[in-house]
Amino acid sequence: MRSPALRHVLTHLITPLLMCIGMGLAYMGAFVTPEPNHLPVAVVGTAPKAKVFAQTVKDAAGDKLDVRTVATRADAVHLLKSRDVTGAYVPSAKAPELLVATAASDMGATAVEKVFTPVAAEQGVPLKVTDVAAPVADDPTGQGLFFLLVAVSIGSYASVAALGAAGAALAMRVRALLALGVAAVVGGIGALLAGPVFHLAHHDLAGVWGMASLYSAGILLIGVGLHTFLKRWTTLTMMVLFVMLNFTSSGGLFRPELQNGFFGTLHAFWNGAGFVEGARSLLYFGDDGLARTVWTLVAWLLAGVLVTAVAALYERTRAVRQEATAPGADTASAVSEAERRARRAAEEQAAKEAEEEAEETVGV
Repeated sequence: MRSPALRHVLTHLITPLLMCIGMGLAYMGAFVTPEPNHLPVAVVGTAPKAKVFAQTVKDAAGDKLDVRTVATRADAVHLLKSRDVTGAYVPSAKAPELLVATAASDMGATAVEKVFTPVAAEQGVPLKVTDVAAPVADDPTGQGLFFLLVAVSIGSYASVAALGAAGAALAMRVRALLALGVAAVVGGIGALLAGPVFHLAHHDLAGVWGMASLYSAGILLIGVGLHTFLKRWTTLTMMVLFVMLNFTSSGGLFRPELQNGFFGTLHAFWNGAGFVEGARSLLYFGDDGLARTVWTLVAWLLAGVLVTAVAALYERTRAVRQEATAPGADTASAVSEAERRARRAAEEQAAKEAEEEAEETVGV
């Protein structure tokens, strides 16, 4: 291609076009056709009639449901509050009851209602639905935590461009410390949004800040470290890791039992799922499962520390190599004016690319 300017523009168009493809595949693959996939439910009762009923439901649903029986209603409530089941049906000839926990998943509760409402209708009696763990009135669908995840994620990966590109002249140690500081600020913004602004969190706001900061720090350190190697392709990589695969597997809109196996598997260890499920544990389920989700976020933070350490070692090795090949004091005068101009041009080009990268990231 003869025109450098045209080639430059076309090169920059690669990123948004790949994002278009990736976002379409990820979001439409994860959200367009939600349906039960081994959705765990329980039937209350130990009598043979209850076990036969549970097996009948299982046979009719196939792989869509995983049906178990529990002895008492209290056992079913415990399973719901530990998020081991999505719904529990209490059979009764006069007043059948369905137990759900909408704070765990409003969509999951809706899916369970669709399964058991026809069962009660066949008996000619209304189905009573009891919510044993409802979200706060300020977040009636329980999806506010997902949008909090989006806000914290954007603040995190968008800051990578500033730290990686604009801060390229700084030592990696300084960039890493700045990343931790930015993570604390992003976590604070998230806590403000969750608390005083939108009232998603009526308690444990400090815990929300801590989890948001931990989540953000992992993203920032991974991004700052990757920027050393990927440069302007870091934005696309961050979008794949922390948007396309992250939001879709977080469980914020659909629990993994309502998604295909790919996103359901990612939910078990991806950092967005760790943040959303951890926030739910903290706010609605008495810290049940909180330790596991925090360890998930810690693992991503350690991954960020490792990537940053490798990048620091690479930059230090590269600097030593450049110093070894640089002209000495006795030959410095021999460097031609043309070479000096070439170096200045290279520095200006690097600064321009850093500015373009930052603008591209903000635009995305």
